Formats: sequence, structure tokens, C-alpha cells
Amino acid sequence: MTVLVTGGAGFIGSNLADRLLAEDHRVVAVDDLSTGRIANLGEARGYGKAYTFFNMDVRADGLLPLFERHKPEVVFHLAAQAGVRPSLDDPLHDASVNLMGTLNVVECAIKVGARKVIYAASGGTIYGEPRRIPAKETAAQSSHPLSPYGISKKAALDYLGFYQRYRGMDYTACALANVYGPRQDPHGEAGVVSIFASTMLAGGSPTIFGDGNQTRDYVFIDDVVHAFVQAIDRGSGKLVNIGTGLETSVNGLYRLLADIIGFDGEPEHGPLPPGELRRSALDITVASSALAWKPWTHLEDGLAETVAYLKGV
Repeated sequence: MTVLVTGGAGFIGSNLADRLLAEDHRVVAVDDLSTGRIANLGEARGYGKAYTFFNMDVRADGLLPLFERHKPEVVFHLAAQAGVRPSLDDPLHDASVNLMGTLNVVECAIKVGARKVIYAASGGTIYGEPRRIPAKETAAQSSHPLSPYGISKKAALDYLGFYQRYRGMDYTACALANVYGPRQDPHGEAGVVSIFASTMLAGGSPTIFGDGNQTRDYVFIDDVVHAFVQAIDRGSGKLVNIGTGLETSVNGLYRLLADIIGFDGEPEHGPLPPGELRRSALDITVASSALAWKPWTHLEDGLAETVAYLKGV
């Protein structure tokens, strides 16, 4: 079938497009290249006419003609302003991309008769500072995100619920933990694995913000892509956590990467930025029943694969 992937030149979107193409779907990718990279499209472009790429903002008026031309059956909406710190600096831009952009995508999908929208929600921010770890999906109803990014990603879930109830647009929202792996941008703020590994490989000392005891749930890119593919025919109307349920501290992550790389330097230290959570991990019970999904990549194995990729770039 024909599927459309917004954010298709990004870290997650390009890996997803490759998987969909390998399963014989026709993929239309949209990305404004603000953070996505043409270099990520090499494998997809090898599929010839099965793959089409458009350099376009998801808020653009030109999105509807694109949808009308290709008539996707399923839309994967991954395009976003995806940083906590940029959202603190410019909440208007964050809301414009993450809310108005999302509404434009969903409206276009409805107008061309698409069957489903699969949305990349933010499991790391929509729950705010979770009362219980690992966080369950039900916690989103009463949560208070700490950043405009988390607020916009949470509000989009309510819009998706509205569109399903009143416009008949099916959806699944995959609430992603901290995704890492090949193609992650070492210059963004969210890619701590890529940032640490790239710095160590270059002989520099990475910076740990705060005391380094803050925790995150790190989930490997291949596992995340599999969850999105499983959602094509599953998880109707659900918010589904995609993570591991395990907490790893920043200090622990640093030590694992240093061991893999053979780095014996000491980290730099800096102040903890605003909007940062102390602890984060996602309960993945619902994913098992709703998507028939569970993660299979151990952190050490995923980190080793990421380091191997970075060495070859």
C-alpha cells in the first residue's frame, strides 16, 4: 500500500521508511530538512519509484495537493519540533509545528480518505514528572508536562481523540521513550547516546548535566520502527508506550559507552537545564497486548551497534 511518512529524512522517519520499503510498501516521505538529513535517504532512494521524497513543511498549504496526488492509506506523523530547550525559548514556534502542523496533516489525511494516522508521541515528556515509575499510559490524563514541547505533544493526543470520535479517523499514538541508534543526530539535544559517543570517539570529554543520576528509558531504533509497523493494523484509538520499562542513569550510560569505546577520560560537568525530568521510564504492558510488541535489543548491544555506525560515518 501507499504510506506517507512526515519527518521522513529524520533519524526515526528514515529508518521507518527503509523498513516499510523492505516490506514492499510505496513510501512518500515529507521533511523540511530543518533537522532531517538528505544523507539518511540513501537506502530508500535505492528502491527507485517505490520511494518519493518532498522537501516540505507540514504546515504548508502545498501538503494537501501532495496528499491528493499520492492518496496514502496510512500516515505516519513523525515531523515535529522535537526539543525541550527550543520549546522553552520559543513556545509559539513549538505550538505552530507540533499542533498546527499535526492538524494540517490529519485534515489532509481525512480529505483523501486515509485509513489511519500513526502518531509519534513523546513518552519522555507528556507524563511530566511521573508519580510512579514506570509511567503508565493512564497517567497522561492528569499529567503536567514541564515544557511547551511536552504540552504540545500531549495536546495533540486530545485532537487525535476528537478526530476519531467526530471524523472517523483511526489513530494509534506511540509514546516513545529515549530512542537511540544509527542516524541519530549528534548535534541535537535529545541524542545523548550519539552526543556522548561522538565526543568520546573524537577524544573529547562529554558533558554530564547535573549530578548524572537522572534516569531515562533508552529504546533502540529497530525496536521502535517495529512498533510503528505493528500499529498499522493494531492499537486502534490507543496511546501506547514504546520503551523498555528500565531506568538507566546518565552516569551509567556514560560508563557503558566509555567501556565499549575504550575511553578512559573523565566527563565534564554542567548545570542541569530547566525542564529536565529527574526520572523517566515507561510501562510497556499495553504495547504487548495492543500491538503484540516488546523490545528485544539489550542496551549494551544497541550501544555497540550505534558506536560501530558512528565509527563508519
